[in-house]
Amino acid sequence: MKIAVVGAAGMVGSRVVAEATGRGHDVTPVFRDTTSLADALSGVDAVVGATRPRPGEESTVGPTTKALLDTAFAAGKRILVVGGAAALRSPDGGLVLDDERYVPPHIRPIAEASVRQLEVCREHAADWVYLSPPALLEPGERTGTYRRGTEELLPGPSEISAEDLAVAVLDELERPGSDRHFTVASGDRA
Repeated sequence: MKIAVVGAAGMVGSRVVAEATGRGHDVTPVFRDTTSLADALSGVDAVVGATRPRPGEESTVGPTTKALLDTAFAAGKRILVVGGAAALRSPDGGLVLDDERYVPPHIRPIAEASVRQLEVCREHAADWVYLSPPALLEPGERTGTYRRGTEELLPGPSEISAEDLAVAVLDELERPGSDRHFTVASGDRA
């Protein structure tokens, strides 16, 4: 499979590139300074959007996501958008965004942006799927295992390594599930 990874230099994007390459896929890394997104997506089978704005630029998330979706739609390609946990439901039933256990004030701007990002996806006609990582996503060990859920924060440790998130991204590209919005967390596959 030929996969374009938008945001290939970031924490998640770089691990998606490594996982895809390790599985024998042909990867087109797309960076911030790529001149033409349409050219970068030409001839690919799928797109991974793993972009994250610089601090203070959270308002760019919606327009950036729309541009990615527009380009993927025009090219007739499926796009997996790696978003944020804030759009998930918390164990108490509200959004993770509104649960201070998971979203302290200093990360609220990016959390709000991820909720808007999912709204942009839901309003778009592109063939998209949205992956919300758990509350804690950090570099770590690749175990190759994870639990999968839908639109609610998974119980237990709400964490995953960026390496195992990349495993989940590639698993979804290779064997698409039926959920347009899903989440994962560390542990054995459910």
